[in-house]
Order: sequence, then structure tokens, then C-alpha cells
Amino acid sequence: MGNLILALDVMSGDNGPNVILPAALQALASNSQLKLLLVGSPEILYPLLADKGAKKNNRFKIIPAQYTITNYLNLLQAIRQSKGSSMRIALELVKSGQAQACISAGNTSILIALSKIILKTIDGIERPALVTILPNKKHGKTVILDLGANIKCNSKMLVQFAGMGVIIAENIADINNPRVALLNIKTEENFGLDNIYEAALMLKKIPFINYIGYLESDELLTGKTDVFVCDGFTGNMILKTMEGVIKVILSLVKYSTTKNKISSHLIQLIQTWLQKRIIKYFSHIDPDQYNGAVLLGLHGIVIKSHGAANQKAFQAAIEQAIKAVEKQIPDVIANRLNTLLPKSD
Repeated sequence: MGNLILALDVMSGDNGPNVILPAALQALASNSQLKLLLVGSPEILYPLLADKGAKKNNRFKIIPAQYTITNYLNLLQAIRQSKGSSMRIALELVKSGQAQACISAGNTSILIALSKIILKTIDGIERPALVTILPNKKHGKTVILDLGANIKCNSKMLVQFAGMGVIIAENIADINNPRVALLNIKTEENFGLDNIYEAALMLKKIPFINYIGYLESDELLTGKTDVFVCDGFTGNMILKTMEGVIKVILSLVKYSTTKNKISSHLIQLIQTWLQKRIIKYFSHIDPDQYNGAVLLGLHGIVIKSHGAANQKAFQAAIEQAIKAVEKQIPDVIANRLNTLLPKSD
């Protein structure tokens, strides 16, 4: 395809331009078709770019923004005062067609609210959902949604998430006839909340969705399903817990590798072998490699990066945006949804 043009909210997140600019420059070096619109304060960005030896060229352009939306504002204040902010301008660049996707590490709730206001939801989608794709132990991929866009979900929303998850599994993860499961506290049919039970009844009746039933949270990385559906509160908690555990394991193992003073050569060889196996297994699900959740269900592509993302992680978010653009995800969802899901009452 031709040039890819992405809008980056450079000012948002815990680290702002100090992380996002190096990630942007590395992404440009890795992809000759990529162009970036860097939305932020010119007074801050130009000196930083000069320090990094980045010369002016036609593959990146600074789009001035007056200020950054901070986490100190509540949702209503942030929306009312969003005009001229780096987050809003980046989203407006997508709406106007000047950019094909927006990437932001800003406040999740504010980004979702502004995205809905500016880009609007696709017909048939009640609420957008955050989705990511994780590797599983069967060397496959698992699509999980929602990851925090919707704290409370009714049964119809869960079914809509399932439909969008199927589309992502088919088009991004290249999975044929993906299996869909609902996250629940038990696998038996009579357990769980009413919205999950009602969603299960609805999914069983949809011929175009390969629904396999309930799964518990410990099955997330086992490969037993291709699409894992849950509400945003539960999904966010599961993902953050998993990421935290993986980071602790990797840091402990790497620390032990460098600090261990065991005298027995045989014991040291065995421990080194085990450490390498652990690092190899957990490194393939290193959260930094899978940063960047796609906000599905909008007339435009929005990628939410972790607020504390490092350079490697933000580069991964840029890669997620590129994949979503190449696969034209909003158009595919809009075109497939009517055939995949039954009409709402």
C-alpha cells in the first residue's frame, strides 16, 4: 500500500516526548512508507528533535498543540477543555482524513470519550471496546476484549465484542473460524452474572460465531480459545495482573543470573539452563512487545498505549496502528457486522 500517515499524541503519558519521540524516529527508520504527524508543543519538540540529530524532512511534521490533557482533570472537565489539546487534535486529524490512525498514551477514559465524540461508533455497536492480541502457549494468538473501555457491560455489548473479536482474529491474527469464549468464574452453564448468562444464550444462536462456552481466567494463555470476551473491569484487571507477574518473573530471573555466586559448577549449569528456559518462555509474552490496544467499533483507528510505556513499548503501539491501517479494520467491522450479528431489537 502507499504511505501510512499516523498522528501521535506526543505530549501525553507518563514520559511524554522523552519516550515517544525516540520511538517515533525508530519507527520511521524501520518503515520507509511511514509518515508521522507529531502533535505537541513546538517549543518542546523542536529542541528535543535537534538533540537527537533529527533533521527536518517530509516524513514527519510537528502539529502545534496548546496544552496536554492531564490525569488531574475529571472526565467532564477534560472534555470541555479539550479544544487545542494534543489528544483532541490527534483524533481530529483522523476524522479529517489527514491521518489514518491516532496513538495516545493519555488517560484511557478521556481518550475513549473523545474518540466517541469525534469519530462516532459504527452502526450496530453500542460501545467501543479495547482489544489486544496475546501469544499463547500453543504458539498461537488469543484476542482479548474488553480491556477497560467499559466497566459495566450488558449482554448485547458482550455479544458485540464477540463479533468484533472474531473479525480481529480473522483479519489480524489470521485465524480461520475462531473459537469464542466468555470469561466466567466457572465453566458450568448456570454460574456467573446475568449479563454473561444472557450473552451465552445469544451467542449459541448465532451461526456465524463459533461459540465454545465459558472459560476461567487461568485459561487466558492456554490457547483453548481464540477470542476471550469479558467486561472492561475484569479484562483490565486480568491483563494488568498478568503483565505485573511476567515483569516480576523476568526481573527476578535476570537479577539472579547476574548476582548468583553459587560455587558448585554443576548447580550453576543447571540453574543457568533453567533461567534461560524461563526467560525464553516469558520473554515471548513480554508486555512491552504487545503494547497498544486497539479501540474497536469506531469510524477510525485509535490505539491506546500504556501511560508508562518505554521506547520499545511505544514502538509496539505504532506497529499495532500500522497493522490496523493495513487491514482497514473499521471498514471490515462495518461491512461484516450486519452479517455476523443479528439485528438489535
